[in-house]
Amino acid sequence: MKWEDWEPFYLRIVREMGYSIEEDRKSAELLRSLLLEGDEYILREELDAVIGRKAYVFGAGPSLENALKEFDFSDGTLISADGATTALLDFGLVPDVIVTDLDGRISDIKLANDKGSFLVVHAHGDNRDKLVSYVPFLSRILGTCQTEPLDIIYNFGGFTDGDRAVFLAEELGAREITLVGFDFGDIVGKWSKPSLKEHSLVWESKRKKFEFARELLEWLEKNGRARIEYLSPELMD
Repeated sequence: MKWEDWEPFYLRIVREMGYSIEEDRKSAELLRSLLLEGDEYILREELDAVIGRKAYVFGAGPSLENALKEFDFSDGTLISADGATTALLDFGLVPDVIVTDLDGRISDIKLANDKGSFLVVHAHGDNRDKLVSYVPFLSRILGTCQTEPLDIIYNFGGFTDGDRAVFLAEELGAREITLVGFDFGDIVGKWSKPSLKEHSLVWESKRKKFEFARELLEWLEKNGRARIEYLSPELMD
């Protein structure tokens, strides 16, 4: 997704969600400085080599657990969206790539990183404290942002960790992308936030995020080069 395609979506998101463009920019600049200081960053060409033609992107929806019990994902690149990393580890899977704004369980993200996962760390206006706290202790990081890209900080499109992971996979060469645990319903999966002990009723800001994520994924289905399929909860009854 080029910047000129993303910008109209971004301006709507900022307006409707009450975000600050200036704060998003400050966060992107902070992530850039942290990566340059620590020298643990990677460029998109390095991640190009990791993502194959077939990819599975794992979201944190309530259907994720049954999917991990029932299906084999060994024939593609495994990309987890933030908290979904915990579920994959619980089932003995180490994702090839983790897309995160550092809102998931950091101990599990660090564990997967230590086991070889590449990280795509996202900067936005209200996670600067997490960037400062965690980025220095992580490795193999590709930086992303919501605003205009900054040399080593990329913007491939997408809003939530889940749909950004799909945009990343498409941009870096995946042509068959299966979405797992992307439910967008009234229930939020327990892996979405470390504070959740069980699946929970969706709250209003999360519902808005779901709506934007669905709209963006529909845009990618129409305009991208990859075939995108959902592993739907119905298949797991």
